[in-house]
Amino acid sequence: MFTGIVRKTAKVKSFAPSAAADGARLEVFNPGFRAAVGDSVAVNGVCSTVVKTGAVLGFQYMPETLARSAIGKLEAGETVNLEECLRVSDRLDGHIVLGHVDTVGKISVIKNESHSKVLTIEPREPKRFMKFIVEKGSIAVDGVSLTIISVSAKNFVVKLIPYTLAHTTLGEKRLHSAINLEFDILAKYLEKLCG
Repeated sequence: MFTGIVRKTAKVKSFAPSAAADGARLEVFNPGFRAAVGDSVAVNGVCSTVVKTGAVLGFQYMPETLARSAIGKLEAGETVNLEECLRVSDRLDGHIVLGHVDTVGKISVIKNESHSKVLTIEPREPKRFMKFIVEKGSIAVDGVSLTIISVSAKNFVVKLIPYTLAHTTLGEKRLHSAINLEFDILAKYLEKLCG
């Protein structure tokens, strides 16, 4: 489990199909994590098991993860958001994030607002997913816990403060960038129970 509070970013060393023909392997330069093989790390919001440690961290992905997330679009030299898993003694500064990406979204509008940026994001299959999004609710965007500012039938708006722009990859995103979206787990359970 994670909080969506990204403390480190890292450069991608490589992303390639793994020995299993339908999976993939990602390697990133270690930004100072003391990770052990088997640990969970959120990579752009995707809960990822560490399979290699040292100066380079390695992760493996199965087809389900590649189909549901934008992790398969990564290329060498890109920057990714990293978050270590939550420990029982840690503060929950963001919101409950499982690292189980629901779908990919795309940025349809970027506006500058003083020192901040305003992003309009459209999820893939909005009819299926917009029911989980509410004004002033939480969402994880590439693993970053954000507050939703406004909602329409097809998209939602978030604002990025200067700190978020400087300390996550969201400041580097461009129009039509693909991003990972994880909706609030409480909303998903409520929909299951009441829907």
